[in-house]
Amino acid sequence: MSSLPGLDGWTVRGCTLRDVPAILAITRASDMAALGEPDWSEDEVVATLTAPAEDPAVDSWLAAGPDGEPVAWAYVDNPQRGVRDNVEVYGWPGRGEPAYGPLLDLAIARAAERARRNGFARSILRAGTLASETALVAVLDGHGFAFVKRHARMSRPLTGDERAPSGFDIRPVRPDELPRFHEVLESAFADTPDFQPTGYDDWRAAIDGLPSVSWDEWFVALVDGEIVGVLQSADQAVEHGEGWIKNLAVLCGHRKSGIGGALLRTAFAAYAAKGRSGAGLGVDLTNPTGAYRLYTGVGMTVTFAADVYERPLDVP
Repeated sequence: MSSLPGLDGWTVRGCTLRDVPAILAITRASDMAALGEPDWSEDEVVATLTAPAEDPAVDSWLAAGPDGEPVAWAYVDNPQRGVRDNVEVYGWPGRGEPAYGPLLDLAIARAAERARRNGFARSILRAGTLASETALVAVLDGHGFAFVKRHARMSRPLTGDERAPSGFDIRPVRPDELPRFHEVLESAFADTPDFQPTGYDDWRAAIDGLPSVSWDEWFVALVDGEIVGVLQSADQAVEHGEGWIKNLAVLCGHRKSGIGGALLRTAFAAYAAKGRSGAGLGVDLTNPTGAYRLYTGVGMTVTFAADVYERPLDVP
């Protein structure tokens, strides 16, 4: 534990899995103030601290005020070990905001160090926030970050009457098909602006490190026996009664054929069969594949939008 630069009486330290309850309390308090509902689960915090290429002792920081109570948390992550790092900063409303700047300074220095270690002469650091989080937006602006784009969280309620569509060859993925599943993901996302390639071994390590995986909610769509579309679910929202679509990908030559919508409806039916009350996902509103129109076409609506900021880093 050390002093938090610029704040008398404040301390900061790297994190361990013992800090999960404190981190969860901070993120949920922040989410309640910004969204009106908690967005983080315990499994998500664990997955963040144990992600590939993540060392929570040096890549994650817990800040405590003069009374010793943890009130702010920040972390950087870069599972692909690519040229772009991401930083997230959370603070207990009314208590944690003074730590935003000092925590961001730590994240900037750490991201630059990671970039140097990974062999990059230049690097980019990205941060996400809601427009309503004015204190964090002001700190980002003061630290040289500029607005880049907007992401949206979308959802739709499930009635329990959802059924998988007919006329498509869609089923849960088999273990031996995971290399092809990954190949379709990489190929389908290669034409998106922020694509960073991820090797199969790193991708598989990230999956194996998750607290739980519901393989029966991972679907493949086949045409003439070949996998051309995939849907990857995540267990992150289960405790909120929601099925979560982490990735949906259809190979370029098979888009606009109804496969994407069929995969979504298949997932909705699977979630509903397990008693989930809704389905959700995140979408980049600048995605050139028309994903937003696809999602609205199956009844999904925007729950909230998050803004993405970035700044270039000087790599020592």
